[in-house]
Amino acid sequence: MANFPFQRLQSDLAALIARTPAGQRLPSEPDLAKQLGVSRATLREAMRAFETQGLIRRRQGSGTFVVGKVQALDSGLEVLESLETMAKRLDLEISVSDLHVEQVIADEDLSAGLNVAVGSQLLRVRRVVRTDGRPVAYLVDTLPEDILHVEDLSADFHGSVLDYLLGRGDPLKTSRANVSAIGATAEVAKALEIQRGDVLLHFYSQLFDVNNKVVDYSLSYFIPGYFHFHVVRRVGN
Repeated sequence: MANFPFQRLQSDLAALIARTPAGQRLPSEPDLAKQLGVSRATLREAMRAFETQGLIRRRQGSGTFVVGKVQALDSGLEVLESLETMAKRLDLEISVSDLHVEQVIADEDLSAGLNVAVGSQLLRVRRVVRTDGRPVAYLVDTLPEDILHVEDLSADFHGSVLDYLLGRGDPLKTSRANVSAIGATAEVAKALEIQRGDVLLHFYSQLFDVNNKVVDYSLSYFIPGYFHFHVVRRVGN
């Protein structure tokens, strides 16, 4: 049916997802598109809405799985906190996997983000945050080596650079974050076990100390549906 109404397609998909047990795989895209009488491109577009709600997950090479109802992390953005701190306050269980700490050299992007010279030695910390065993966020922090060196980190370091710096007593002052929706790159899609191009909530942030020096340049990728961020704003005249 070339003119299959998009709303009807989403309604049919919602019914299919609702009657499929959590953890079970949906029919393959070709089979499902044929069953619903639409193209694979139209089907994929309709399914994105359910992905952003966290109701289904597409895994590269494995198919699309029903997740079921999830508890989202709901937090304001007025105060900078780690995901671990937010989760603890909200009594949510999260875990960290795929922790990588590595030395890198500043390219032009990192040079601009950290206000350091191209070629400077930097430390990068990457990790995946999970809930119920599912990847929900991919976080990348990059810092000058005079702020954090790999030898500074103890064996019980779990990946939260912010919590580490605060615990060490660093004089942190402000953070500036830019927020956007992007399509997942190949690297991020692999880390989050999703499809390349899937929509993510993206933060790129700079953390400043009391001397206005950039001490951390971070890139954060969140799967929508698992996170509800909000901002409380004062009404101006």
